[in-house]
Amino acid sequence: MAEAHVLQNAHWQAGILPQTGASIAFGRVRYSGNWIDLMRPANESDYGNSGACSSFIMLPWANRIRDGLLRIGDAEYQLKTTPDDGTARHGDVRHRAWQVISIDEKHIRMAFDSRDFDDINFPFAFSAQAEYRLEDAAFVWELSMTNTDSQPYPAGFGHHPYFVRTDKMPLIEIPTEKEFNLTGAMADAAPTDISPQSDFRQLRPLVDGVQLDNLLSERDLSKPVRIAYPLWHSELRMQADPIFQQILIYTDTRTPSVAVEPQTNANDGFNLYQKGIEGSGVFVLNPGKTASGTVRLSIHPYEDA
Repeated sequence: MAEAHVLQNAHWQAGILPQTGASIAFGRVRYSGNWIDLMRPANESDYGNSGACSSFIMLPWANRIRDGLLRIGDAEYQLKTTPDDGTARHGDVRHRAWQVISIDEKHIRMAFDSRDFDDINFPFAFSAQAEYRLEDAAFVWELSMTNTDSQPYPAGFGHHPYFVRTDKMPLIEIPTEKEFNLTGAMADAAPTDISPQSDFRQLRPLVDGVQLDNLLSERDLSKPVRIAYPLWHSELRMQADPIFQQILIYTDTRTPSVAVEPQTNANDGFNLYQKGIEGSGVFVLNPGKTASGTVRLSIHPYEDA
């Protein structure tokens, strides 16, 4: 069974799973002297299953590639697909063991190299590093990807965190101006003006019974994403680097949780990029070059207006 390395300070307690894709097993904050789960916790029996975790890393692409068909110029590469929807989903590294580089009670840094595996679901070589650390009231996630191949290629990455839902909680604010219209959870065109259902520009609750799988874009980088829990007088603020162009909000019908996912590329962004459609979020890595991004979750007091 995979074991979690626990990070802890006065504000946060987080469990990290190097053997399970550098996933997060739990993320707790202190309230009235007790630890409460703000991130959906995994059962210990599920520590080997990234999909049951509080959060997992998506890399070398985020979300889906239609039919698992990666097109780059005139070349086509068939990736392995998931049986339920026939797409290549959520990258490859969340199923792999990462190597621990450094570790203590407030931080852990891990590394991954695709060349260590002979069945990587991506046609190009890459390496990655992930660091989680606690800085006072902030839980900081750093992620990077390096091209270790001999040719340039498009790529992307993201995080897939789940946050707990209780009665009338949480309230959510996502400062974005556009959204992608999705068909089968994938985008076909550039983002358009945001719809009322997707409009979280003002803090508001989720609507019971309404399933969300909405991809939001054109973030106002001067404002954080906010996830507020009035019962606990606490709010989480998510600040993500500009490379994370998209925020996906997804309400899980299987567990009482909501995913708020910072990701670089749009769903099926590789095909958008191939077609020259604006807003794909896909970046191109030249040999030896690195792309990186930081997400910072900070806990703050919350009082009803």
